[in-house]
Amino acid sequence: MTMLIHSASQLLTIAGPPQRGRMLGKLGIIQNGAVVIRGETITAVGESRSLLKEYPDEPRFDANGCVVMPGLVDPHTHLPWVGDRANEFEMRLMGKSYIEIMTAGGGINSTVTTTRQASDTQLLEESRQRALSIFKHGTTTAEAKTGYGLTLESEMRLLQVLMTLNQEGPLELIPTFMGAHATPLEYDGRPDDYVNLISNNMLPKLAEWWKTDHLEKSLPFVDVFCDQGAFTVAQTESIFKAASELGFPLKIHADEFENLGGTRLAISFGATSADHLVKTNPQDILALAASGTVAVSLPCTPFGLAQQEYSPAREILAADGLFALASDLNPGTAWCGNMQFVIALACRYMKLTPAQAIAAATINAAAAIKKSGDIGSLEIGKQADLLVLDVDDYRQLAYRFGVNLVRHVIKKGRVHPI
Repeated sequence: MTMLIHSASQLLTIAGPPQRGRMLGKLGIIQNGAVVIRGETITAVGESRSLLKEYPDEPRFDANGCVVMPGLVDPHTHLPWVGDRANEFEMRLMGKSYIEIMTAGGGINSTVTTTRQASDTQLLEESRQRALSIFKHGTTTAEAKTGYGLTLESEMRLLQVLMTLNQEGPLELIPTFMGAHATPLEYDGRPDDYVNLISNNMLPKLAEWWKTDHLEKSLPFVDVFCDQGAFTVAQTESIFKAASELGFPLKIHADEFENLGGTRLAISFGATSADHLVKTNPQDILALAASGTVAVSLPCTPFGLAQQEYSPAREILAADGLFALASDLNPGTAWCGNMQFVIALACRYMKLTPAQAIAAATINAAAAIKKSGDIGSLEIGKQADLLVLDVDDYRQLAYRFGVNLVRHVIKKGRVHPI
């Protein structure tokens, strides 16, 4: 498909490399902007008047005074699962903490039970509906984790669901293996045995399966939940060593409830991102800023838990860190895949400007999944993933909340009306 999108009130190009520290928020706005798409690729960006003259015969798409921007990127979701945990939400309202609920047999293992018991059809359909909802709210690429199986067979089943959904589209999915999401009930009291199973059995077999069946794709990320009530730093290090030796790129859940040292460990292994980062201390913030590891904040999670503390975004930016936003879509604490709402939360509770939040949810979020060379900005040669918003000023994306401001999603050059 060839198309000239023109007459955007503001075209947010967000061109250039991922934005560190105080540089975050450079949107590269072109007033009355236009984009030329050929096939799945952006071939020209500029002012409407110039491109309309230069490309007089291209099929045209009139943005009609709307904001046009890159598709949102969500670098942290737990997309495939079955069931819900509404009962736990009520328990939290009655005063129970996340850790207390998890210790009592709720939490992640509750969803593991329902997901293991579900049919393939149910698992695929429930996950598909979430993927379509994410896409309709403007996310064109999302990372998606396993972690609600916790056996090799069930984790690979979840990976297969992700590959099926990615093939179906339109949402593009970047898979992550998260066998280290929690210790399964059958290993209760024996977490080290489960860590050994992941390191010495699951990961080698996963690598062999992936390289046999998915030759055209890079290995998935490997993620570990390193925090109070989950895996220790030593256990995380064991899994990281095994994963890195097999060539898996790394991610970590860290500093959500306690600062155990997981962030520093992730940096030492060259992890692509460290996520949550609510309790991250000043020393670890400086270490992040000196590294290539992206700090990914998940504001829906403290919001979902009714907590007052969020990631120290201003401190991370002041230290020159590479900061991104994600939803943490999951059934326990943040059943929300709407990155528009993530942007709204980030502005209110972490004091980002709308421009900073948008850059953190596009080009920087793409860096958190090693895709900033392909998506996250409107530049010649990049994938044609764009949004047409039903507003004429980008600040409305943070100012308004609770409504979907996306009029059209354009994924790989194809227009999807909402």
